[in-house]
Amino acid sequence: MGSPVTVDIWSDIACPWCYLGKRRFEAGLAQFDGRDDVVVTYHSFELAPDTPVDFDGSEVDFLVQHKGLPSAQVRQMLAQMTETGAQDGVRYDFDALRHTNTRKAHEVLHLAKADGLQRQLAARLFAAYFTEGRHLGRDDELADLAAEVGLDRDEVLIALEEGTYADAVTADIEQARAYGITGVPFFVLDGRYGISGAQAPETFTSALEQVRDERDGSRSHG
Repeated sequence: MGSPVTVDIWSDIACPWCYLGKRRFEAGLAQFDGRDDVVVTYHSFELAPDTPVDFDGSEVDFLVQHKGLPSAQVRQMLAQMTETGAQDGVRYDFDALRHTNTRKAHEVLHLAKADGLQRQLAARLFAAYFTEGRHLGRDDELADLAAEVGLDRDEVLIALEEGTYADAVTADIEQARAYGITGVPFFVLDGRYGISGAQAPETFTSALEQVRDERDGSRSHG
C-alpha cells in the first residue's frame, strides 16, 4: 500500500469560483475509485487582503471599487455567476453577502485542519458567506459556525484572540507565491500537477487517475 495521493487546494472563502471549484472537485473525487486514498488540504489565499473587516456597501459596491468596473457590468457578472452556480447546485445570494476581510476565516480553517474537520468547515463557511449573508470577519460568528461542524467554540475564540494560526496563513500565502499562483482556486495534485480554476468534475477525475497510473507504473518498474 503506497502513500495517499495529496490534493492541496488554495482558495479564499470570499471567492465564488472557489466555492464552485470545491463542489466540482468533490464531484470529480466521488467518481475516482481510489478516493479513499486521497488526502485533501485547503490552503489560505487572500484575493483582497486590504479589505476592511466591516466593509460599508454591497458586493456590487466592493467590486466597482476594487476592480474599477462599471456597476452594470458587475451586476451582469454576478447574475452569470449565480446562474453558473445553480447548474452545479451552488446557491449564491450576492444581495445578502457581507463583504469582509477573510484572514480570520483562514485562521479558523487551520485550526479545523488540526482537528480533522477542515473540509466540513470550508463547506460551512462558503455556504454561510455566499448563501446566508453571515459576517465572517467577526470572531463570534466564526466560532458559532465552527461549533456547528464540531469544533470547540471557546478554543476557536482563544485561537483567534491569540493569533495562533496567523503564521500558518502567512506561510500558505508565501507558498502560493513560490508556486506562482496568482488566482484561485488552484489545485496541486501529488505536489506535482497544477490545475487552475473551477474545472469540470471529469477533469479532476482524470487527473487523479493519471497520478495513480503514473504511481503504479513507477512501482512496477521499480
